[in-house]
Order: sequence, then C-alpha cells, then structure tokens
Amino acid sequence: MLTIAFIGNGKSTNRYHLPFVLTRPESFRVKTIYGRSKPVWPTLPDVEYVSDIEQVWSDPEVDLVVVTTAFESHASFARTALERGKNVLVEKPFTETAEEARELFALADERGLFLQTYQNRRFDSDLLTVQKVIESGVLGELLEVEMHYDYYRPETPMNAHPTEGVTTSYLFGHAVHTVDQVLSVFGSPDRIHYDVRQLLGPGRMNDYFDIDLYYGVLKVSVKSSFFRLVGRPGFAVYGKKGVFMKHTKDRQEEHLKVFYMPGNPGFGIDLPEHYGTVSYIDDEGGFHEEKVVSEIGDYARFYDGVYASIVNGAPKVVTDVQTIELMGILEEGIKSWVPATDANARGQEAGE
Repeated sequence: MLTIAFIGNGKSTNRYHLPFVLTRPESFRVKTIYGRSKPVWPTLPDVEYVSDIEQVWSDPEVDLVVVTTAFESHASFARTALERGKNVLVEKPFTETAEEARELFALADERGLFLQTYQNRRFDSDLLTVQKVIESGVLGELLEVEMHYDYYRPETPMNAHPTEGVTTSYLFGHAVHTVDQVLSVFGSPDRIHYDVRQLLGPGRMNDYFDIDLYYGVLKVSVKSSFFRLVGRPGFAVYGKKGVFMKHTKDRQEEHLKVFYMPGNPGFGIDLPEHYGTVSYIDDEGGFHEEKVVSEIGDYARFYDGVYASIVNGAPKVVTDVQTIELMGILEEGIKSWVPATDANARGQEAGE
C-alpha cells in the first residue's frame, strides 16, 4: 500500500483526486492533506489536515506526494518533494515551461524517484469510445478529427482584463487536457498551426483557441471557446469510409459537480441518448448507421497506473517525453498569441 500526502486542499484534491483514490483502499492510504487555510471541504476521518508543510516533507511514511495547488507553484513543490525523497504526482498543467519539466524529470531520474503529471482525461469515456471506433477499422483511413471543448461562460472573459501571460491563458488551462489526448492517441505531430485569439478584443484575456496538428494526410483539430451557446460535437472523426460523431462529453465531471461520487450506481456512465453514431460504407458498398455503446470512463484507472509504476516498475501512463512535448506545444501557442494592445503599440512605435 502507498501512503499519500496531498499538497493543496481545494477543488482539485477533493473533486478530481480523492473520490477516485478512495475507491482503491487496497492500494492507497491518504494520510495527510496540507492547506494554508482551514479546510472548507468536508474532512475525512483518519486523515491529518495540516498547515505546516514540513509535516509532509519530514514524514517517512509518505511514499507519494500529490501536488494540486495553483499551477504556478507546481514546479517549486515538485522540486522540493523530489529533494526530500518523495515520489510525486503533479496536477496539470505540469509546469509553466518545457524546460522546467525537463529539469524536474532529470532530478527525478537522478534520485530514482517517480514523477508524473495527472492526465486523468486519458480515461474519459468519449476518448475511450473514439479509440474503440478507430481501432475497429470501419472508418477506413482517417482524414480529419475534430475535438471541441466549448462553454458558454461570457462572464469569465468579460470580467477579466489581463492581456498576456500564462496565468490568464484559456489555451494553457484547457488545451492541456485535449492536446494531451491527441498525443496519447496519435503521437507526435509532423507540424502544428495555432489560432489563438481574444474575442473580446484589445486588453482582454485569451478566450479562444484552434490548434491543428498534422499527421501526414490526417489533421486533428482541437478547438475551444467561452462563447458557444450551443456547443459543437465533442468528437467528430472522419475517415475515407465513414464518420463517427459524439456530441456529449464524459459524464464523470458532471456527476462530481453534484457530489454524485464514484461507487454510486451509474456514476459517469452514458445513457443511450449520450451514445455516439457511426456511419460507414462496408466492403460490399452497403451503408450502415449505428449507435455505439460508450466505453466506461474511470479516472481511478490513472491511479492504478501510478501504483503499477511505483510498486511494480510498469511504464508510466504518461511518459516524460509526452509531458515535455505537451508543455512545448502550449508554450508555442502562447507565443503565437500576440495581445492586440501589444501589437498596436509595436505598430505605433514602428510608425505604421
């Protein structure tokens, strides 16, 4: 059994980690949760809630530290944990730069410790279902994949006024999920095109992105916006012989938000109205259109992978190379986004 300490006691720990760790009592024991202030989430029996982080670092029983703080502090906490001899799991985004990620993985290798980013959405129901359809071969050679993660939350960008920086980038905070899914299924792309915008104009936050990743003839597009009153399909997969369309996203988060937790009947499971549809032409020229029963997503499977890697030496669910590549892609996307106010200022200085 691995003994865990969490660094951070907010939404990430209590909604996206603890509910799944607690379904694996034979593998994990949560001993300590560190937070700078008094807990606002319900506390757990037999868990120590501490405000002195030294109680985590100096505890010889702690095998794994899980960092769930604001991502600007991820690198610092991960580095300290490694220096104090702890294995580490870090929420996404892993770091602010690819170089920081390289340094941390080098330190982990030097100390012989486990270090990984928490990409739980590799176990989203919709992604697993898409993989199943692709592997079936009914779509033929893939030509295009569209992945949409849309919101209608105009109040978020309308109430924010920063013009640049990682901390205010919609791209950095959200593409970290979907681009990782692309890398997990399709690998490293041949080239990438970025379209990163401020839909509200000069002086506002980044609130839209469209990233195209190319794999030979295949183009995989990752798109997201705060201004989609009616969302686009979560996945649209086009091949030479057919198409698979799935509108609804994985339902684990939907259930977690209303405190319907893992272990309850039907947690995270699609109903028939959530199933995607595959349409294709068979080898004899016949047309087929069928509902595809969704695979069952389960974020606890990520923790199964963590346990297997630390205890049994199994390969990591997310490789170091994939994490470094993802951070590099996000960095390039940030660089491609030139806030309008800065662009205008440079133009004026140049006499344009």
